[in-house]
Amino acid sequence: MSHPVSDKLIAWYQKHKRALPWRDINDPYKIWLSEIILQQTQVAQGLSYYQKFIEIFPNVNLLAKAKEDKVLQLWQGLGYYSRARNLHAAAKTVSKEYKGQFPKTYDDIKNLKGVGDYTAAAIASFAYNLPYAVVDGNVYRVYARVFDIAIPINSTEGKKQFQLLANELLNAKKPALHNSAVMEFGALHCKPQNPKCETCPIQEHCLAFKNDTISLRPVKQKKIKIKHRYLHYFVLNYKNKVYVQKRTQKDIWQNLYEFFLIETQAPTPSNLLLEHTALLQLTSQFKVQSIQVAAKHVLSHQHLHATFYELNLDNPIKNNTALKAVNRSELINMAIPQLIKKYLK
Repeated sequence: MSHPVSDKLIAWYQKHKRALPWRDINDPYKIWLSEIILQQTQVAQGLSYYQKFIEIFPNVNLLAKAKEDKVLQLWQGLGYYSRARNLHAAAKTVSKEYKGQFPKTYDDIKNLKGVGDYTAAAIASFAYNLPYAVVDGNVYRVYARVFDIAIPINSTEGKKQFQLLANELLNAKKPALHNSAVMEFGALHCKPQNPKCETCPIQEHCLAFKNDTISLRPVKQKKIKIKHRYLHYFVLNYKNKVYVQKRTQKDIWQNLYEFFLIETQAPTPSNLLLEHTALLQLTSQFKVQSIQVAAKHVLSHQHLHATFYELNLDNPIKNNTALKAVNRSELINMAIPQLIKKYLK
């Protein structure tokens, strides 16, 4: 038997849902792709990326065969690049181990790289109509308000309690419809700011509305302290070429290209950086063309402060295998961080 909250949300959804290309289809590849893109991205921004990926990689085998640089380049501007690397790795797994057929069970789907509880539940329910309840930010907010729950949603106990509640409320005969409805309701109606309580179809069931705690729900534990990083990029120009290197360490922008970098823990005067050992080991024969401070680049738990030094070299660099010379015009077709892309523009 279905829950009255579920019935009312489904009725609301069928009337108010947005027309989105990954909706009302059961193609697991397209559903998976949309879910990975939307993990940390708003629908309005993610839509064009989804369409671009589907156009270039209409099936999982083509994505699996692609070069990682191409996948990262298409992902440029979305951030959280580990999503793109995981997407590519998972595509290879589906192509090789499942012979290009997307796995059909929750456990097999969850075993794919980059797929967690939420994404596995979303794919299992939307593609195969399996009874798995999704819990994303929108679902947390709707249920925290309806049941006036004060447990922090980002605590271990909170995650456990909300998943149990979501499982209990799920309409097992219509899991895809139920999951779509509660997420869409959170996105369009029960919004973080200015929710439409006056026209809410489940107002009579909402304890937070009754107790006047709407603005207090959901509860989140305090955020992680923001880390500040100071990136000093040296744009090393020799004749018509510029030197770039690939970020190989497990950090932000892994496997993306960037200019030669010196990172410091605090703001550092340019005269000290131009005499830095790491730079002088590459070359001591250069003229400073310009020094430009870029706008601060904000990531979820990091604020990046970048300075770009345009240097014209007298001689080519010969003692660094990590650096490679490319035409400046080539950079726009390479996988580079958004911060550097903005600088180039």
